[in-house]
Amino acid sequence: MVFSVKILRKFGAISALLTMLTGLSAEEPPKGPSISDPNNPDMVELHSMAQSLWDELVPENIKAEYELMGPDEMQALLNEVVTAGQEENLQAYINHAPAARNAMTALQSMPAFADYAGWLRAQLEDMEAAQTSLESSPMPAPEVNTVPMLDVWLGRMAKRPRPERADKFLPILTSAFAAEGIPASLVWLAETESSFNPSARSPVGARGLFQLMPATAKSLGLSLFPLDQRTHPEASARAAAVYLKKLHTRFGDWPLALAAYNAGEGRVGRTMKAENATDFAGIAAHLPAETQLYVPKVLATVQVRTGVTPGQLENVKSASAKP
Repeated sequence: MVFSVKILRKFGAISALLTMLTGLSAEEPPKGPSISDPNNPDMVELHSMAQSLWDELVPENIKAEYELMGPDEMQALLNEVVTAGQEENLQAYINHAPAARNAMTALQSMPAFADYAGWLRAQLEDMEAAQTSLESSPMPAPEVNTVPMLDVWLGRMAKRPRPERADKFLPILTSAFAAEGIPASLVWLAETESSFNPSARSPVGARGLFQLMPATAKSLGLSLFPLDQRTHPEASARAAAVYLKKLHTRFGDWPLALAAYNAGEGRVGRTMKAENATDFAGIAAHLPAETQLYVPKVLATVQVRTGVTPGQLENVKSASAKP
């Protein structure tokens, strides 16, 4: 279960035994508050079980050398990663990679929290891409309507296998996006957001294929109780499409619309005004690191999976995603 990094590396068999004995399935999404909530019953219950098994099964010599990671420690690690994503400086964001790796090591031993692991893997991937970008030869200031770091992500996405779950959901998502009159190739946003996992979660409360936040989901007509419609592929796709269309109407192009989808339309609007900018390139450096990386990542994913370039997106209304 939740051990220190040293324990997870050195005593994987114990971790596996604890996982097996708890009877928790990786297919069962966690329920209740986000993992960063100090009152999260899943985290408290999970740690309680781990503590009992630790007390009963772990040899005394191991107990003397290592400690069981508590829920507060896990929450602190995840909160650090969440906060890091809001850094505008990419190097400052990259500096949090050790915390992200420690949290990932712990989460990998927690099947009940598998739906959070996808979010954390994406954060680590973003940090790696940011490092690659910073290590590249200095580039001139981006021209108008270019997308910073797009080339970095095109290179990375070209090497990534197509998600196995994509084929199951593409027909449903494509139909929903086309019905709203926006480029159906943008359904590949779901690869960036959730790796096509309908039950995917983030520590800040986003959920589903398109990682809609609770307030945003409600504003788009989705219910969160008794059933969370963000986990429903068709309903969440319709909501995401409506929201993307609204953002595109407000900001006038897809890079800015995607930035607003990730960072919030208020943040993007204020930054554009403060920087007297009209495109994503003009505000990218003043947005959270997470957003700086998110926009080129989504656009590169769309281009690699469908062949539709960022420039072509503006002229595509309902082209189907390639099978």
